[in-house]
Amino acid sequence: MTVTTRFAPSPTGILHVGNVRTALHNWLWARKHGGRFLLRIDDTDLERSREEYVGGIRADLAWLGLDIDGEERQSARFALYEAEFEKLKAAGRVYACHETPEELDIRRKVLLSRGLPPVYERKPEGAPVPEGVVPHWRFRLDHDAPIEWTDMVRGPQHFEPKTMSDPVVRRADGSWLYLLPSVIDDIDMGVTHVVRGEDHVSNTAAQIQMFEALGAKPPAFAHEALLVGAEGKLSKRLGSLGMAGLRGEGIEPIALVALLARLGTSDPVEPVTSPVPLIESIDFARFGRAPARFDEGELALLNQKILHHTDHAAVADRLPAAITEARWNAIRPNLMTVAEAADWVPVFDGPFSPPPAEAADGVVLDAAAAAAPAIDWANDPWHALTGAVKEATGAKGRALFLPLRRALTGRDHGPDMAELLPLIDKDMAVARFSAA
Repeated sequence: MTVTTRFAPSPTGILHVGNVRTALHNWLWARKHGGRFLLRIDDTDLERSREEYVGGIRADLAWLGLDIDGEERQSARFALYEAEFEKLKAAGRVYACHETPEELDIRRKVLLSRGLPPVYERKPEGAPVPEGVVPHWRFRLDHDAPIEWTDMVRGPQHFEPKTMSDPVVRRADGSWLYLLPSVIDDIDMGVTHVVRGEDHVSNTAAQIQMFEALGAKPPAFAHEALLVGAEGKLSKRLGSLGMAGLRGEGIEPIALVALLARLGTSDPVEPVTSPVPLIESIDFARFGRAPARFDEGELALLNQKILHHTDHAAVADRLPAAITEARWNAIRPNLMTVAEAADWVPVFDGPFSPPPAEAADGVVLDAAAAAAPAIDWANDPWHALTGAVKEATGAKGRALFLPLRRALTGRDHGPDMAELLPLIDKDMAVARFSAA
């Protein structure tokens, strides 16, 4: 058996972090088992689906490094759905219903007022059919046995079909709802594992009977806890936090992948620079039932940690030409995003005007300007410089190091000066000491 997973977004909007987490876990599972990861565009809603969203979905997956092994469009598969629907009709597993939405709503309210579950009540065989009403279609659940499966996240699951409404699978206008086409596609595409949110658990119960009615073995299911915001409530922002916005904030795709891969599991979030360890460690038995908390602050911090381990070659095409490998290695521990590297170009190459020095710092800077010309810039100039200034002035600690750092970089904090100073031209450094 080739492990096959799928990601099935509807192209009615942009992908947000919840969608991406689902796609990622499907991708990780397929890659761990040497299987296939398929993209299925669920565009049966022809009015709301937009081609620009389809393109956006593909682009976002590519940006995240989630390569696909095949793509299907539900809008191109209507003939298949029709053929399988006719089989179910002939077998009596789908049936026509003629109630209007208003009638169904009234009946639901009546049942609730009586303290009863609002389960759809089937009409008896041979009931009169109202004239002029185009039917919608429901799947007939088999009430004879419970629906059971062992979920890869939630463990043993048990549903009594008698307590469930026969689900609507086709509207009166002939359009399809989600449940049946998804089952038909999973069978036809050879999907072996369905990984999705826990809000689909009751759908799965009905779909298991659909698989069986079509003569197919149901796939394995993993229903994940949903994402919530850092404040512990469902966050509207999570529903609008798209990939373009995260890219604009300077988030590296591997940072988002590293965070979402482990959210909701018992495994720690780690600053990896490759998805390989995430592929190796994916295990749905390690996923918890509690909601997974997504924190943008945690993402930003993880992004920073990952940059500290990122090689120059991985980001060179996004860096100014002036940021060489040596310069990148010097400044990367102080970057939150790759874009911030551009702020260091003037520090290395000018133009740069040191901030006015404190009056007490003048002696240190004068000594630095005097000592720097005689220092061998190719042989640890920082320690030679600080040693000479300390001997000349008696300054030490913060009183010694901070004025020199400010004069050279304009900042109170930053990279290790022993690594940074050799990357600044010697004459330029002397001029900065004098100017400060």
